[in-house]
Amino acid sequence: MENTAELKLDGKSYPLPTLEGSEKERAVDIGALRAKTGYITLDDGFGNTGSCKSAITFIDGEAGILRYRGYPIEELAEKSTFVETAYLLIYGELPTHEQLRKFSDLLTANEMLHEDMKFHFEGFPPNAHPMAILSSMINAASCFHPKLIEGYKPENFDRQAARLLSKVRTIAAFAYRKSHGLPIIYPKSVYKYTANFLHMMFSEPYRDYELKPEVVRALDLIVLLHADHEQNCSTSTVRMIASAQANLFACAAGGVCALWGPLHGGANQAVLEMLAEIHKTGDDGSKFIAAAKDKTSGKKLMGFGHRVYKNFDPRAKIIKKACDDILSKLHINDPLLDIAKHLEEAALKDSYFVERKLYPNVDFYSGIIMRAIGIPMEMFTVIFAIGRMPGWIAHYREVVSDAHGRIYRPRQVYTGATLRHYPATKDRA
Repeated sequence: MENTAELKLDGKSYPLPTLEGSEKERAVDIGALRAKTGYITLDDGFGNTGSCKSAITFIDGEAGILRYRGYPIEELAEKSTFVETAYLLIYGELPTHEQLRKFSDLLTANEMLHEDMKFHFEGFPPNAHPMAILSSMINAASCFHPKLIEGYKPENFDRQAARLLSKVRTIAAFAYRKSHGLPIIYPKSVYKYTANFLHMMFSEPYRDYELKPEVVRALDLIVLLHADHEQNCSTSTVRMIASAQANLFACAAGGVCALWGPLHGGANQAVLEMLAEIHKTGDDGSKFIAAAKDKTSGKKLMGFGHRVYKNFDPRAKIIKKACDDILSKLHINDPLLDIAKHLEEAALKDSYFVERKLYPNVDFYSGIIMRAIGIPMEMFTVIFAIGRMPGWIAHYREVVSDAHGRIYRPRQVYTGATLRHYPATKDRA
């Protein structure tokens, strides 16, 4: 017998259907609540509200589990690549050799930007933030492909998805070059996805950037680990815009804007800012840790703990090893990285942090890796956006291909003034 929840309001009883997800997640369906009772639910910040059914990503924060389409993140990190994982997220299954080849070819075919887009880049001031350029140029890119404006059509989706996934790294690299007054470097079809991005970021007209395998792999791992993370702020924004039947590029641009917020995509940048502050004071991290344990100090240990994971962030376990490996191989002497290692060691042993399960998260290690390979801090969130693009594309497709989908329209509890009438100016206090 199907379980139901019972709600009692104003002396009446209302049965509410329940449902269970494929991973035993349980929910109460309140879809007919307002129509039957006149009430809505209030859940500020949506912490207890399921906004949709989705088959893309599963997270169990208590157990420290993250799976893309059922595959554990640990297996994908070890055996897959960002491009293959992107295919998995977007299409639901791991590709065959032929499917992966065709997908990779589509990415290569769409890596260039229309030459007229260079004039748009020139319109930004020299100090423009790369995230501002990225969101603007994603929207601008759609203007050069009229079929995008037509909205979702299954026969056009493959090319549209590949076009966005490929061009976003070109736009990101061009944005970096623009913000530093450097000449634009075009993509090379002989390079794979992540290597090509590094080439466009760091090569010069007279000399190609040396693509070290460990650097390419580390960055590929970072974007793979960020490829999707269920119904977070930016992904929910993408789904909201998609519900209005906006085109894929417009939805992605909205996702970039949400991700730009320091409470969302800026966490790894905040880690480096914290390390710089510690170094500036001459501390090795010991004093900062003591201050972080004092609630009156105003100091917060950035990059530790996670809103969703109440245990160890599974991505952090993976990226910690990559971080240790690349710092060892690159032989980097950086005082900020030395402080980071001190903080990590202290927090993993200190009972204050262990008891509160404030373990280093993925943002802590990804920021360290990106600094080690030479990516400037203002590009950290841009890298996050590139990594999250497959997830956004997958969620877009899930929304627009739902024949029963409706435009998202949350309700509210109004707390403003009640009815009042317009007074003449002379009668206003």
